[in-house]
Amino acid sequence: MNSDSDLQIAGDILEVPHLLQTPREHPATVAEFAGLARSIAADRSQWEHLVRYDATSRWYHRLHTGPGYEVWLLSWVPGQGSGRHDHGRSSGVLTVLDGTLTERTERGTRALRPGAQRVFAPGYVHEVVNDALEPAVSLHVYYPGLTEMPMHTAPHCEALPEPGALTA
Repeated sequence: MNSDSDLQIAGDILEVPHLLQTPREHPATVAEFAGLARSIAADRSQWEHLVRYDATSRWYHRLHTGPGYEVWLLSWVPGQGSGRHDHGRSSGVLTVLDGTLTERTERGTRALRPGAQRVFAPGYVHEVVNDALEPAVSLHVYYPGLTEMPMHTAPHCEALPEPGALTA
């Protein structure tokens, strides 16, 4: 034998159907939803011609639906933001298609550039803002489909005394 393994396949492997998984028609895992978002992002012909920019409010368009999920396209002109919110019982994948968006959470702030993805679970609180000078476009996949978006006020932060200051 000329290999490091004793396993050899005899015959046509495609004739063993129980060993092959049937491809899924729709995403069912976090990785598959993130992959769906990446494939849409890569094919600009699916979304680029739909994008509109509205200076008075954020523009959005439901791009696609599947069993239990939705795909939304959003545009952001400079200065527009979502406000602090969560997505109710929905999980999601946010993918930046064009421009730069800023995501703010209780853990900090991060710049999201084209191709960046954020995956989040139900109850995840964040704010997304276009702090840049150019418009931005993002893609959002929600599972289950988005039915609510509760808004949150900024967390209460007490001012800390200056180092070395005396307190009563």
